Amino acid sequence: MIAIIDYGVGNLSSLNCSIAKVGHESVVTSDPLVIEKADKILLPGVGAFEDAAVKLRNSGMADVVLSQADKGKPLLGICLGMQMLLCSSTELGLTD
Repeated sequence: MIAIIDYGVGNLSSLNCSIAKVGHESVVTSDPLVIEKADKILLPGVGAFEDAAVKLRNSGMADVVLSQADKGKPLLGICLGMQMLLCSSTELGLTD
């Protein structure tokens, strides 16, 4: 099962439907237990780095995603989600 991380940023329904269309099971979630049980993680995102980074941290999903990646679980960041895997950005000024 693929966990699609819901932290308030991204077209989650479209991504979930796309994964089903190619024959895989996925779930949109912000539940750490579901993420821990998943085989793979997708981190989507749309918008500006600073806003998304704040939402990712405030949702508690940043720690869960990073801990699972540290354990070797496959993680794919899509669009802004890929940028969320970085420590900082210079988009609209320096953001940590």
